[in-house]
Amino acid sequence: MAKVMTENREICEIKCKPYVEMINQALEKEKSMLALMSHDNAGVGYKRLILCESMIGVATYYITINNLTVEFVNTKDNDALNDARKMLYKAIIYLEEIVSGTVDAQQADLSDKLTEIANTPLEKRFYLIKKLGLAISLLIDAFGDNTKWKWSFVELQGRFATVAKNLIDLKQAVKDYFDPNSPDYDNSVLYIRLIRKLNDQSATAYRDRYELSTHRIDDMRLAIQYLSACRRIAIALGEAEEAEEIKKKAGVWKQKFEADQKKGIAK
Repeated sequence: MAKVMTENREICEIKCKPYVEMINQALEKEKSMLALMSHDNAGVGYKRLILCESMIGVATYYITINNLTVEFVNTKDNDALNDARKMLYKAIIYLEEIVSGTVDAQQADLSDKLTEIANTPLEKRFYLIKKLGLAISLLIDAFGDNTKWKWSFVELQGRFATVAKNLIDLKQAVKDYFDPNSPDYDNSVLYIRLIRKLNDQSATAYRDRYELSTHRIDDMRLAIQYLSACRRIAIALGEAEEAEEIKKKAGVWKQKFEADQKKGIAK
């Protein structure tokens, strides 16, 4: 049995080696690009998009290493999964550096930031966001249901929802959303549906984390901010009734939160 396990570990190491090499190469390229950006601001927004995609790739390599370890050694590689988690945070941070991590950002505040990546088509932005979302889902699945990172993932997914929303020119996307003849029609419809779903899920997740785990004031405030982001999208789409329903929901949450503060439940 010990011999079989040793052989399996050796096979696993051989299988993982190409991914380790790709990780090292990607991280070296990241260092080089960051060094270049430190003294050359030209196209910095586009470079951060490239870095974001590169870190998503690195995260998937780490997840693959974990999957191989599970397959051959029958155990998780927690180091690889934690490194994957860190890489996905880095990917999100690169997007935050372009368009900010403000949950309920107004479009007027994002206009100048979006100008930095104006030549990046909506289709490419949408592809990047889908790729990042998939990597996050793969990571959470790999950790499993009983992970200590369960409530931490609320933040990871929340920050993802925020950059996904902030990366789109909502005003232009809404125009394309209602124009079937626009070349960006399909991507606009799917992208807007996605960011509505992500922000709604984050509102619920932060509310759940507040109720079931932390009772922290900032968690409930973030839950309400994500509802406000959902409302902003509804208003942009001209959905007055939906916007009003979200406003009422946020009001109920705020009342509950304020009552908890008076009782000393919220910290």
